[in-house]
Amino acid sequence: MRSEPILRMTGRGRTMLLTFDDGPHPEYTPKILDTLAKYEVRATFFVCGEMADYNRDLLTRMADEGHVVGNHTWSHPLLTKLTRRRIRSEMERTSEVVEQAYGEAPRWFRAPYGAWNRAAFQLGSELGMEPLAWTVDTLDWTTPGTGTIVDRVEEGAAPGVVVLSHDAGGDRSQSVRALRRYLPELLDSGYHLTVPRRRLI
Repeated sequence: MRSEPILRMTGRGRTMLLTFDDGPHPEYTPKILDTLAKYEVRATFFVCGEMADYNRDLLTRMADEGHVVGNHTWSHPLLTKLTRRRIRSEMERTSEVVEQAYGEAPRWFRAPYGAWNRAAFQLGSELGMEPLAWTVDTLDWTTPGTGTIVDRVEEGAAPGVVVLSHDAGGDRSQSVRALRRYLPELLDSGYHLTVPRRRLI
């Protein structure tokens, strides 16, 4: 069992992961999926169970289009403030919804706010999930401006990095527009944008 989350990906070449937290959202997530589809790129979506439960069709679409769906708890609480029983409930309920709508249980989880503790690692492992954090934080939830989000991704781009963005939790129109700008630029720079495998470090 891990005692800290995975921060980056191993592998050859200029490979990066794009990850989106807090969704799926009925307005912003489809726009992100449309952009990913346009460039034939797959990404990882760490979904909150209560959002996924209302937007199961989007999880089905993610499965159809080859994206990975991870567990981001049910209601996005601070896990370090919860009892072990509550953490298990938050994870289990989300995994059940993902399995029903996506077709298989999630193999990855991410703690809300990046706040991990021993219980989260243990329970995630018991549910068959690996903890995945991030290397580049766009801070898009602060709505810093589309250009700033683009700059943070492009300046942070490097082999193996995991980029954190959001597709819900507020107005994510900047995140949507930023993806449309930086995605083709990353591809033109020779980056391969993919989804996590079990060979992460």
